[in-house]
Amino acid sequence: MLTRKEFIDSGILEQYILGACSDEETKEVLQMLELYPEVKEEMEAIELSLEAYSLQNTIEPNPIVKPFLMATIDYSERLQNGEPVSNPPILHAQSTIEDYSPWLNRTDMVKSDTDDVFAKIIGYTPEAITAIVWLKDYAPQEVHDDEHEKFLIIEGSCDIIVGNEVNQLVVGDYFAIPLHKNHIIKVTSSQPCKVILQRVAA
Repeated sequence: MLTRKEFIDSGILEQYILGACSDEETKEVLQMLELYPEVKEEMEAIELSLEAYSLQNTIEPNPIVKPFLMATIDYSERLQNGEPVSNPPILHAQSTIEDYSPWLNRTDMVKSDTDDVFAKIIGYTPEAITAIVWLKDYAPQEVHDDEHEKFLIIEGSCDIIVGNEVNQLVVGDYFAIPLHKNHIIKVTSSQPCKVILQRVAA
């Protein structure tokens, strides 16, 4: 049988904490914890160390992921409840706000008052996804390698910064993000910037 030090040094406590022990090993750990206070102290120290490590290495999730996940769920539910599939036009340099009035004028296409980023999907195909998006402050840096991201400003204003180039956009402006380029969006108006956002497969 292992001594207490050998037991502690074996790594079995770490395995137990991570849920990687067999039933037999778990039984052994529980017995040692009950018999020896120093084993229990070591396990508590390991737990604190792992917690500190996880906090130091936490990755902040991209704030765009949740709004688009929620928008996808909302869109799926709308279709299940009988909303007909629609095909918004592909955005291009001559696009106008009027082109999207069938969706913009709908009473259910309103933003949440609490979310910094909010989206309502208005069309989806394997080639393109189109959404009405409200940005309160900014959208974080992104790079797109396999889809063209296009914007039409509906309300408010924003700067789309591509590399070191600042593109100042106001109502009615269209902008397409070049592939493989870092970009970030900063809202410059006091109200949220409302846009038609379209991502088209490259």
